[in-house]
Amino acid sequence: MLEKINEILKNDGVIAFVTDTVWGLGCLPASEKAVKKIYEIKHREAKKPLILMSDEVYNLFDYVKQPIEKEAQRLIKKHFPGALTLVLEKSENTPDYITSNMSTVGIRIPENETFAKICRSIDGRVLATTSANISGDPAALTYEEAVSYIGNQVDLVVPSYGCEAQGRASTVAGFKDGEVVIYRQGEVEII
Repeated sequence: MLEKINEILKNDGVIAFVTDTVWGLGCLPASEKAVKKIYEIKHREAKKPLILMSDEVYNLFDYVKQPIEKEAQRLIKKHFPGALTLVLEKSENTPDYITSNMSTVGIRIPENETFAKICRSIDGRVLATTSANISGDPAALTYEEAVSYIGNQVDLVVPSYGCEAQGRASTVAGFKDGEVVIYRQGEVEII
């Protein structure tokens, strides 16, 4: 299965997969064709960026401006892996088609072993992602829902192998003048 996933992604494919929160859609960040396909599948507005996810935070460091500010480092140590998406200044390695031409990019490390195994098996170990649903509809929480919502439009819906989504969206946080800004309150409480 892992070889099949890697082959699909290398050929501009899109997969659906489980995370610790909800089911996601993803592709390789370098595939503009696959990113466009994700927007088409979801009927998503072009001004809404995708986020980057991996199994280890160091896989994402090439995509964000260095050095990462101290408060972001503290939150990474405390909440990664977990249901926190951090919005940071992007580096020149992050394509504009992922971030909707914004200067920032969201990064996250889900706490889900099936997702981690997918990342460990793919080139670069990073996926450009969003939730598995049509924009405005609830996100898929089970394999069956993922298949029902978008299964006929993606190249593969990866089974969860017993590592199920918990159902509450991630908290999305960023920084303004060194202070934490909450864009969406989800699973993680930032103190």
